[in-house]
Amino acid sequence: MSTASEYRKGLVGPPVHPPDGATGPPPADLPEEPGGSGLPGEPRRGSLVRGLLRLVRPFQWPKNAVVLVLPLLASGASPWPAVADALPVLVLFVLASSATYVVNDLADRERDRRHPVKRHRPIASGAVPVPVAIVLGAVLYLALLAGSAAAGAAAVPVLVYAVTNILYSFVLKHVSVVDVSVIATGFVLRVCAGAMAASVPISSWFLLCVFSVCILLGFGKRRHELTSVQGGPSELHRPALRAYSVPFLNSMVTFAASVTVLAYVSFLQSDAAAGGMRQLRILLSTPLAVFAIARYLQILLVSEGGGEPTRTLFTDRTMLAVGGLWLTGFGLLLAVQSW
Repeated sequence: MSTASEYRKGLVGPPVHPPDGATGPPPADLPEEPGGSGLPGEPRRGSLVRGLLRLVRPFQWPKNAVVLVLPLLASGASPWPAVADALPVLVLFVLASSATYVVNDLADRERDRRHPVKRHRPIASGAVPVPVAIVLGAVLYLALLAGSAAAGAAAVPVLVYAVTNILYSFVLKHVSVVDVSVIATGFVLRVCAGAMAASVPISSWFLLCVFSVCILLGFGKRRHELTSVQGGPSELHRPALRAYSVPFLNSMVTFAASVTVLAYVSFLQSDAAAGGMRQLRILLSTPLAVFAIARYLQILLVSEGGGEPTRTLFTDRTMLAVGGLWLTGFGLLLAVQSW
């Protein structure tokens, strides 16, 4: 029988017969949420309002800011009117993603109760009763439909995202490769919706860049989940992981990183005729983008991190420094451009 250490190194597949009662520690890269003993079905301490707030995961809302990327990069001398046009779509994606988190936690509540970390989620822990979660999800979807009616054609990608993620929560998340592709497609839909709302051109190269970097992060997360397992298939919290292996995921993250750089450079070249400050701010961001990808691969493959890409991006000091440099340079170029 294969050992757990060989399995974590990717030398062999998951053991067929895991040790009896094996549970394994929570992934080191995931935050252990305070409160409660973590026993299945035990209500967590704290108010229902706090549980509802945790259920919609506000710390994940910054992901929706990708809606504003093309309005910022492709709107000429002053991007702020285009950004303002895209803000309503950003709000719609916050509603849609929040509703998705509610549906996902409802669908996974029994499985989450057997996970060392996810058992602390509001529904799995009992902090938010199932009927209350259903009402919250319905309210969010109704607000999304009402807002979409006022947003016009730009709301179509948002609605496609909402429907696709309902299917993801119940079916698609259990299909390997498809699971990561659906998540990446959600970010492509965000980019399209922001460009449509701001009436700016959509670059196919930029869409490929967004898709590939999301594939990189998604397969990186799957790799961390797989290498964190101490036992065999019975301990795989995510069924789709049974069709993955560490060597395959190593190949996919390397491939996705390469495609990301290629797509970004191609996007840069396709916009070469734009000239001026717009081209300059894209050009100056390229070295920082490449360095950020290299840093993420280092975290994933060397430090065995990357279990929560959002947390990694916003807590790693090197990533924060790169992001700060990018924002500073971008802000200076906008200031110069407005003179």
